[in-house]
Amino acid sequence: MVRTSHLIQPKVNNPDVLLRRRGFFSPIDRIFWKLSGLEFLGKEQVIASLRQGVRRNLKPKTLFGCYKALVYFLSFCDQSGKKTLQDIVKEDLEAFIEHEQDRGLYITSIRTQIMHVIGFLRFLAEQDLLSERVFKRKIKFNLPDLLPRAINPDDIRQLLSVIKKPRDRAFCLLLLRTGMRIGELLNLTINDLDIRDRKIHIYEGNKNALGRVVYLSEDALFALIIWLSKRKPQREFLFYGYGNNRPLAYSSARCLIVKYLNKSGLQNKGYTLHSLRHTCATELLNAGMRLECLQQLLGHQGINMTRRYARLSDKSREEEYFRAMAVIEQGGKNANI
Repeated sequence: MVRTSHLIQPKVNNPDVLLRRRGFFSPIDRIFWKLSGLEFLGKEQVIASLRQGVRRNLKPKTLFGCYKALVYFLSFCDQSGKKTLQDIVKEDLEAFIEHEQDRGLYITSIRTQIMHVIGFLRFLAEQDLLSERVFKRKIKFNLPDLLPRAINPDDIRQLLSVIKKPRDRAFCLLLLRTGMRIGELLNLTINDLDIRDRKIHIYEGNKNALGRVVYLSEDALFALIIWLSKRKPQREFLFYGYGNNRPLAYSSARCLIVKYLNKSGLQNKGYTLHSLRHTCATELLNAGMRLECLQQLLGHQGINMTRRYARLSDKSREEEYFRAMAVIEQGGKNANI
């Protein structure tokens, strides 16, 4: 049995371990190091499946999420009295879902966990260690279909009016005009820029490893050129952290946006760092960009994700509504709608 409160950061006093925590070994090594200090049902098979994930070139963030989900699930099975992996049945998956709901997890987080668990169970079935009956019938989740939150055009102007520092202005305008994910922007290097042709090359997407090209608007290009003239030329990353040659941290980027939202008086409107990407997508749709083009620009693997923005910002639907409503308000039974 493993104590899940220590899954993320075991307490140790070993100096070598402390050095490793400070970034002197890879994220993949960190996962295997954490596993080395745990004992739970199916540990060897978990390590084998994660190694397969490494060979498949899964991102460290995906592997870490898989590691956490599997340790939680197998610890739950262990505590439920399971002695071997062959003892796991479909009812254990359902009981685990209820257990995670009781812990207060969002249904979207639980679904991600279950996806990792089912992937592991498929791996066991391929090794003839488990029957496929355990995961043959899909478990359906009633997920909330949330709309992305875009920033109102007047609020955008208000936000940009308070951003004066060259780095911060370039940072915000690149997110706002290119639609890049924050992780993609933070990982940009100088070599990824094509100033002459007003392009930025994203060689590997932050979520799905899909490379693509995004483009620079006039205001984003102007802000970028000013920042390039001010930044330290020896730094590799376009937006770097202070005192090292690493990219700006996500926490620093988030604090930067929060600071300017507060300064512009927009702190209570529910806007976040990711709202800049959503705003880019919404404004491009309103300006007439086709969904298929927007899908490629945003790096969505499927068009269904892109269609969320159409539900939010379809100007033709809005115009149709107000034209029809004007007829209704005038009591025009004989009007031609």
